[in-house]
Amino acid sequence: MNYHDYYAKADRPVETCVVGTGGFGQSFLAQAPRVPLMNARIAVDLTAESAALGLKAAGIDPRKIQICESARDAKVAWESGDSIATNDLALVCDLPFDVVVEATGQPQAAARHALLAVQAEKHLALVTKELDSVVGPGLKALAAEHGRIVTTVDGDQPSLLIGLATWAEVMGFHVIAAGKSSEYDFVFDPTSRRLTSNERSAENVDLEGHWALGERNVSEMLTSRSNAIAGFPQRAVPDLCELLVVANATGLQPDRFDLHAPLARINEIPTIFSQQDNGGILSGDRRLDVFHCLRKPDEISFAGGVFVVIRCDDAKSWDMLAQKGHIVSRTGATAMVFLPRHLLGLEAATSILDAAIHRTSGYGSDYRPRYDLIAVATEDLPAGTVLSMGGHHHTIAGVTAEFRPAGPLTAAAPAPFYLAADCRLTAPIAKGQEIRMSDLELQEASALARLRREQDRRFFGPLS
Repeated sequence: MNYHDYYAKADRPVETCVVGTGGFGQSFLAQAPRVPLMNARIAVDLTAESAALGLKAAGIDPRKIQICESARDAKVAWESGDSIATNDLALVCDLPFDVVVEATGQPQAAARHALLAVQAEKHLALVTKELDSVVGPGLKALAAEHGRIVTTVDGDQPSLLIGLATWAEVMGFHVIAAGKSSEYDFVFDPTSRRLTSNERSAENVDLEGHWALGERNVSEMLTSRSNAIAGFPQRAVPDLCELLVVANATGLQPDRFDLHAPLARINEIPTIFSQQDNGGILSGDRRLDVFHCLRKPDEISFAGGVFVVIRCDDAKSWDMLAQKGHIVSRTGATAMVFLPRHLLGLEAATSILDAAIHRTSGYGSDYRPRYDLIAVATEDLPAGTVLSMGGHHHTIAGVTAEFRPAGPLTAAAPAPFYLAADCRLTAPIAKGQEIRMSDLELQEASALARLRREQDRRFFGPLS
């Protein structure tokens, strides 16, 4: 795309309202003033005071930030050209802004915000993947009925991977695999034998003998590495959540319902993520997965980037490209193309401008529920347990997530992970057992549950 087209088609800056001013929301607020075609004058958070702090941290003059406790306050502040800080999206929905950027990470709250945005005929940039994994396709379809766009957001891995994978297929490449690196690298110092990842460390880790893949059997090497880092988590719910969004947008599919998630060095990716008959770990093509980037302290990071592994149909061309530094598998049958970036809110403007100016969505036109991210117990859970979601990664103690083919939420259906979050169990769940809808005290009146029931009717028809 020629980004100058934004200037040609925009008659004024796109006005945004940011809901959730930590993490992604904060980096977006900080970047927005630098984007010539964008304003971010409205911030919503749990309290108006925390929203004001988010605006201040983004460089807004505190004298131009108004704490608004009513719709009237917000209107006065808007007409004065000030920035607005409030604790309720409903108080600002009548203002003439264009796009709601939903970045709370809280599925119940995000569902309410999404409905408010659609009802107010605003476009929606959906950063909260927890909501997306439960109702994203239905929400996009609902907004389209109101003439509005719901989009995933550049800067985060799902949008970047959807773009890269669809680019590869438009170019005619045969996609074997697509995926991303996990958020945190595994950094190994061979001198001290110390391994660090996400502020955790371990001493005397036995990775030296499992460092160079060479001609070794891939599965055996990955098993040895996995055993060497057994004290570290090797599956992360956010990784599965993000790849589920990609699966529903592209039709790419997991090779395993819990993903392979190998510990791998960057130059090994096209070898590892190739089909088994070519020495890799995959049982087919168009597969989705994640890897944990293994590197030394002085080696480059994958930087939370995304990749596709493609078949080298033209050996002569790929031999030339390998000489230019592109990463080709050890057999020469596959190669990796990758984007080594993950800039969060610093890169989100392109998606938001696409929605408001070009009326296009990063999900594409065929976003539908192909898979669900469901909840599986990792320990015995007694009846009455509240599946409290918390922490930076929005996880649930004693519960993990896996892919399953999507379907309507009958009583016997496995419960979507982020629909089960914060619900109470009505029955005991054994370790390894799927949590089913009938096992939950579900908040049926919640916006999240209502959106999911509507999505099920839209894509699967009425329950018999």
